[in-house]
Amino acid sequence: MTRPADDGPFFHGTKADLGIGDLLTAGFRSNYRPEIVMNHIYFTALPDGAGLAAELASGEGAPRVYRVEPTGPYEDDPNVTDKKFPGNPTRSYRSTEPLRVVDEVTDWIRLAPEALQAWRDRLAVILDEERGEIIN
Repeated sequence: MTRPADDGPFFHGTKADLGIGDLLTAGFRSNYRPEIVMNHIYFTALPDGAGLAAELASGEGAPRVYRVEPTGPYEDDPNVTDKKFPGNPTRSYRSTEPLRVVDEVTDWIRLAPEALQAWRDRLAVILDEERGEIIN
């Protein structure tokens, strides 16, 4: 795994209610293709990007954004950098090692319901066109 030059801070969006010091790990089902168990944990250097991920995450809880720190090596997320956004403008990363929760972020920008639905619709089309391919 090649470590990108980005040193953060980093953020992870989820519907899980976590505490300071908790570890986020790989090995859970994908939010976008629940039949896939993920080999990586994903994160971003953009708090609003993590907020979007939290809004789109599966589960019943409230969307939450956490500031996290990688506990091991990480790399650019090839699901967005190689396929959709060369050069990683989304500042999206992944790791096989856990992320440690440092703090909860509460000032991220929430999307209006219409904008969130547009993202869900767009994601559904992308997953259908690509048959939901996720580089895992």
